[in-house]
Amino acid sequence: MRLLFAGTPEPAVASLEAILASDHEVVAVLTRPDAPSGRGRRLQPSPVAERARAEGLEVLTPTSAKDPAFLERLKEIAPDCCPVVAYGGLLPQNVLDVPPEGWVNLHFSLLPAWRGAAPVQHAIRAGDDLTGATTFRIVKELDAGPVFGFVTEPIQPADTAGDLLGRLSESGARLLVHTLDGIASGALEAQPQPAEGVTYASKVTVDDVRVDWSAPAFAIDRLIRSATPDPGAWSTFRDERLKLGPVTIASDTAELAPGEIAAEKSRVLVGTGSVPVVLGQVQARGKRMMPASDWVRGSHLGSGERLA
Repeated sequence: MRLLFAGTPEPAVASLEAILASDHEVVAVLTRPDAPSGRGRRLQPSPVAERARAEGLEVLTPTSAKDPAFLERLKEIAPDCCPVVAYGGLLPQNVLDVPPEGWVNLHFSLLPAWRGAAPVQHAIRAGDDLTGATTFRIVKELDAGPVFGFVTEPIQPADTAGDLLGRLSESGARLLVHTLDGIASGALEAQPQPAEGVTYASKVTVDDVRVDWSAPAFAIDRLIRSATPDPGAWSTFRDERLKLGPVTIASDTAELAPGEIAAEKSRVLVGTGSVPVVLGQVQARGKRMMPASDWVRGSHLGSGERLA
C-alpha cells in the first residue's frame, strides 16, 4: 500500500523504520513542527522528521491538520492508508476521510484501557501488572475506533515509563506492520472495542508528579517510575526543586516522619506514609543528576531536614 506515516517523538521512529523495511511504500511523513529543545531552547525537528529526511522522504509539518494546504497535499499524495504513532495533533474528519483504508493508530495500551495521551505513565502509576499495544482505526471519539490487533507486555516491578515504552515501541512496530499487511491482503477486519473497561490517561504535567511524602511507599515508587524520564518527579528541599530518579522501598523498619531525610553510610532514606524509601539519583537546581549520597554530602544535611 501507499502510506503516509504520521508520528513525532522517538518511540514512533521504530514503527517508521519497520514500515520502511516492509513491502509497503512510505510516500510522505506527517509530523509536528520544529519545537524548542535543550538549554538554548533552539528549534529542533522531531525525531521522526530527522529519520524521514535521512530517507529522502517528503516531510509535512503543518501547524494544524486543519490547514487547507495540508488537506490538498494529502489528496495529491493519495495514500491508501495512514499509519499513526504518537503524532500529537487532532485529525479532522475531512482528513480522516481521504485514505480509503483510513488512519490506523498504534496506541500503547490494551484498549479500551488508558485511552489518551499518556497510557504508559498511567498504567505504571496505577500498579497494572499487564499492558500492551493496540492497533485500531481512528474515529472522531478519542481512541475509540475498532481494533485490528494487540500485543501484551508485562510491567516489571522496576520498570520506568521509559523502559516500558522502549519495549512497547519495538513490539508495537511489529504489530503495526502485521496490521498493515492484513489490511492490504483483506485478511484483517477491525472489531469494535468492548463497551466496558474504559479508562482515560490524560497528559501528565510537571504539577501532576510532585511527590506527596504522606502517601505510602508503594505509591511514591510508582509515581516516580511513571514520571521517569519525562516529565520527572520532584520534591522541594530548602524551598528549591529537587528532581527524583527511581527509589527503592526500604526493607527495614526505620521510623521516619513523611519527608524526613536520614543519611546513612551507604544510602539516603526518606520517610513516607508507610515505610521509608531509599533515594536513587537526584538532581538539584542547576546541577547534574547524581547519586543521593553525593547530593547529601554536598548539602551538609541538618538534623530533621525534610523533603516537601
